[in-house]
Amino acid sequence: MAKKISSATIAQNKKARHYFELLDFVEAGVMLTGSEVKSLRQGSVSFNDAYVVFRQSEAFLIGLHIAPYANAGYAQHEPDRDRKLLLHAGEIANLASKVEQKGLSLVPVNLHFSHGKIKVELALGRGKKMHDQRQDLKAAAERRDVEREMFGRG
Repeated sequence: MAKKISSATIAQNKKARHYFELLDFVEAGVMLTGSEVKSLRQGSVSFNDAYVVFRQSEAFLIGLHIAPYANAGYAQHEPDRDRKLLLHAGEIANLASKVEQKGLSLVPVNLHFSHGKIKVELALGRGKKMHDQRQDLKAAAERRDVEREMFGRG
C-alpha cells in the first residue's frame, strides 16, 4: 500500500505580507515534541511576532505560539519556547549572511504538512515603511472596486 502524500496547510502568517516585502522563500523542518504536533494537528498556532535568529551555526524559530494540548497529561510543552529549525549548514550560513549584510529579516510564512512531517516556509523579507503599507491597502481596495464593477455589469 502506497503512503499518502499530503501537503495540507496548518496555518498562515497573514501579517507577514502586510509588514514585509517577501523576496526569497525556503522550507525547513521544525524540532517539535509530541504534544506540539498534536496541538498543531488541531490548528492551535499563532504567528504573532515570530521570527528566526541564528545562534552558534543553528537557526531557531522565536515567538511561534503553539497552544498546550489538552490531553497531554504530564508531558505538556511550553507554548512559546524557541524551536530549532532543521536546515543544512550551508543553507544556514547563506541565510545568516543575507540577514546580517542586507538588513533583511527571516520570517515564517506558513506551517504545513509535507510527507507526514511538519514544515515551516520561511521568507527573507525587507520591512515595509508605513506609506508602503498604505499604498498596498489602497491598491487592494481599488482592485476590489474594479472587480465589483465588472461582475455587476457582466
